Amino acid sequence: MSEPRYVVGIDLGTTHCAVAYAPIPADDAATPPAPEMLSIPQLVAQGTIDARELLPSFFYVAHESDGAQALPWDESRTYVVGEHARARGVDAPARVIASAKSWLCHPSVDRRSAILPPGAPEDVERISPVEASWRYLEHLIEAWDHVVAKGDPDLALAKQSVVLTVPASFDASARELTTEAAYAAGLEDLTLLEEPQAAFYAWLAGKGDAWRKDVAAGDVVLVVDVGGGTSDFSVIAAVDKGGELVLERVAVGDHILLGGDNMDMLLAHIVEQKMVAEAEEAGRTLELDRWQRISLQHAARGAKEKLLGDSKAKSAQIAIAGKGSKLVGGTLRTEVTREEVQQAIVDGFFPVVDSAARPAVRARAALTQLGLPYAQDPAVTKHLAALLARHADALSAGGDAGKKGKAPKMLRPTRILFNGGVMKSALLRERVTGCIDAWLGEEGAGEARVLEGADLDLAVARGAAAYGLARRGRGVRIRGGTARAYYVGIEGAVPAVPGMEPPVTALCVAPFGMEEGTSADVAGGELGVVVGERVNFRFFGSSVRRKDAVGAAIERWKKDEIEELAPIEVDLPAEGRAKGDVVPVTLRSSVTEVGTLLLEAVPIQPKKKDERWKVELSVRGGD
Repeated sequence: MSEPRYVVGIDLGTTHCAVAYAPIPADDAATPPAPEMLSIPQLVAQGTIDARELLPSFFYVAHESDGAQALPWDESRTYVVGEHARARGVDAPARVIASAKSWLCHPSVDRRSAILPPGAPEDVERISPVEASWRYLEHLIEAWDHVVAKGDPDLALAKQSVVLTVPASFDASARELTTEAAYAAGLEDLTLLEEPQAAFYAWLAGKGDAWRKDVAAGDVVLVVDVGGGTSDFSVIAAVDKGGELVLERVAVGDHILLGGDNMDMLLAHIVEQKMVAEAEEAGRTLELDRWQRISLQHAARGAKEKLLGDSKAKSAQIAIAGKGSKLVGGTLRTEVTREEVQQAIVDGFFPVVDSAARPAVRARAALTQLGLPYAQDPAVTKHLAALLARHADALSAGGDAGKKGKAPKMLRPTRILFNGGVMKSALLRERVTGCIDAWLGEEGAGEARVLEGADLDLAVARGAAAYGLARRGRGVRIRGGTARAYYVGIEGAVPAVPGMEPPVTALCVAPFGMEEGTSADVAGGELGVVVGERVNFRFFGSSVRRKDAVGAAIERWKKDEIEELAPIEVDLPAEGRAKGDVVPVTLRSSVTEVGTLLLEAVPIQPKKKDERWKVELSVRGGD
C-alpha cells in the first residue's frame, strides 16, 4: 500500500459535513501547510449540481416519479445526499432523513436496523443510522475522488490518512458504530478525534506560533460547542511542565442531546400557533398533521439560520403544504420575526442562571413514543454550570485549590472558545460569556476572555486536518489520553436469593488519561472467565473519578459517579475445555494506537502458548 499523500479531516456533523485537507510535508518542511476546504459537488435542486464547502447531513429517498438523481460519478442514483435532500424536507418530509448522527448514539434502539425515516409510509425504503452515516461518508469519498484524485488511485481518499470527528460525549458504542460506518464506506487509515478538541486545533493552526500570546501557563480554556444535535463541552488546561507549555484536556461533558434540532422544534411550535391563530381570525379551523409538523421543523430551521446569522434580516417567510381545497394554492404561509426567534432561543435555551443551577429532571411517562432521547432540560447554561461544578477539582493535582486554601465550587475557565453552528449568533455568545463571567464573579475570579476562532461551520474539519499533521510532528499536540476511567464488571459469587441480583464490583482497567500505546496488568484477585457459551462483558465509565488506579475495585459508588456502558456480548472459544467452564485468569489492559481499550484474559494454566481471550471497547477521543 502506498504512503498517504494527504491528511484529511472529516466533520461528520448532525446538520452538515465538511472536509479539510493538507499535504503531508517532507520532514524538513519549515512550517506545516494550512488545511484547505474541499468544495463538495452535490445536488442543490433537481438536475442542478453545485460544489459547496458544506454538505448538509440529509438523506432523501427519491420517489420513482423524481427520476434519477444523477451525479457526475453516478448517473442512476436513486437517493440524494446534501442540499437538495435538505430542501425536500419541507415538501416531502416522510422521505427525508435528518439527525442520523443523533440516532447513531441512541442506546435504546438497534442502530443497525432500518428505522429511518422514523414513521415513514410502507412505500418509503428505510435505512439504519449506521447506513445513513455511511452514505454521507460515501458521498464525501466520491466527491474527493472526483475533485482531487481524478482517477489517480494513489490520491483516492481511501489511501489517505483520515481523521474523523465525533462528539466528546459520544459513548463507546456510538464511536464504534461511527468507525463501522467509516469502514463500510472504504476508509481504513482512520483516527477519531473529539469535536471540541478539533475546534481548538483549528484555532491553534490559525494562530500559528502566536497562540502562546493568547494562552499562557495557568489558563483554562472552555470549549463550548453547540451544534445541530448536541451541546458538547470540553476543558483544556495550559500547564507549565519543566519550562514547556503543555496543553492537556482535563474535562469532558456528558452526552447532551440538545442543540439546533431542539430550537427548530420550538420555532415550529411557535409558528404553528401563529398559523392556527391566523386561521381562526379568517374563520377557519386549522390542525396540522404529523408530517406537516415535521415539514414545519424543516422550514423553521431555515428561518432560524437566516435570522440568527444575518443581522440585517428582520423577518423570514415560512411556507408548508396545506390540506384540502379551501386553502388557497394548497400552501400555508406565515412570517416569523427576528425578535421572536431571539426571544425564543436566547431566553428559552440560554437563560441567565447562577452557578448553582442544575438541569431539571422531570418524572417520565410510563408510555412514550419511540424517538430521540433529548435532554429533559433545554437550558444549555444549566448543563454548562453542572459541568464546571462536577469538575471543580480537575486541576487540584496541579495546585489549583482555590483562594486561601478554599476548595473551588467550580472549574474556573479563563478563556472561552466557541464552536458549532448555533454559536454563530453573537447574541448567544454574549449570553454564555455573560453567564460564565457572573459565575466567576461569585468565586471572586476575573472574567474569561473569548478566543476569536475561525468559521464555526468549518473549524472542526480544519482542526481535524491540523491534528492529523500534529500527529506527524507538524504542530502542537493536546494531551489527555482517555477522557474517562473505564471499569469492567466483576460479578460476585454468592448464593441465589429471590429478588436479589449478584453484587457487581467495578474493577478499574484503564484510569482517567491512560495514554494510547500503553498497557497495564490488572491486579484483580482471583478471577474466572466463562468459556464456550454466550456471555456479556459489562463495562462502566466515569469522567469524574480521576484517582482510581488500574486494579482499583469499586464496590459502591455515588449516583452519577460511574455509569454503565453498553455491554459487549461475545462467545469465548473453549479451546479444548468443556462448555461453561470457568477458567482462572489474570487481566491485562491496553489502549491501542487505533483508539480501543483492549482487555485480555490470560489463563493462569494455558492449554497452549500465548493463549488468551480478547475483548475490545472503542474509547478513543483523540489526544
